[in-house]
Amino acid sequence: MPGVDDGAKDRTMALQMAEAAVNQGISHILLTPHHMDSHYTNHKLDVIKHTGAFQQDLIDHEIPLKVFPGQEVHLTGDLLKAIFDDDILFMDSGNRYLLLEFPHNEVPEYAENMIFELTSRGITPVLAHPERNQGFQKDPDRLFSFVEMGCLTQLTSSSYLGVFGKNVQTLTEKIIKANLGFVFASDAHNFEGRRFTMREAFDRLSEQVDVKTAERFNQNAKNILNGDDVEIGDIKRVSDIKKKKFFGLF
Repeated sequence: MPGVDDGAKDRTMALQMAEAAVNQGISHILLTPHHMDSHYTNHKLDVIKHTGAFQQDLIDHEIPLKVFPGQEVHLTGDLLKAIFDDDILFMDSGNRYLLLEFPHNEVPEYAENMIFELTSRGITPVLAHPERNQGFQKDPDRLFSFVEMGCLTQLTSSSYLGVFGKNVQTLTEKIIKANLGFVFASDAHNFEGRRFTMREAFDRLSEQVDVKTAERFNQNAKNILNGDDVEIGDIKRVSDIKKKKFFGLF
């Protein structure tokens, strides 16, 4: 979505990114501008309006891409009020899945209480890029607890490919091995480090884990967008994953 946060700077760049997405085999995109963080506020009605305008631009330029309005919602103490005020966009039209971003440098002390408040209301938080959160990096087993509470996770495709460094890549691999990862996101912002790498991530997942896991990640994304069930499966703690047994030898 052009000109709303640190993503596409303008309409021209947004259309070019849309073409790059199509070239990756992407047909549908959930637009998730930042909301309620320290830098950006993108209210629900504004996002819906901008999404509609961008979809028309895509049609006018004959770019075969369907876009949906969403938000990457920052975890704050005002989150429940924003939900009650109907200023939050969910990942699906049934208001079941909420894309939730923790502060990058920590997992807040009140996070568990907030997750409980959300899940008790039938809302499933989908934690955005936990592999890049410093709190989970320091104690990856905390992620197990959040999934056990009912959260899902959305891993950044470029994290899995090493764009954010070897440590983030290794943690992403372990999260997947522990069955604590559920979907990939492009998190595309530009044409450099934060570009579309979905095809490469799915290819690597098929090769290094198996095709079935890659298919499951893809199906989970569809299920979330449609508001359907996502199977949790047999989850493990990251600390139980032995590096020497992960994905064989490279």
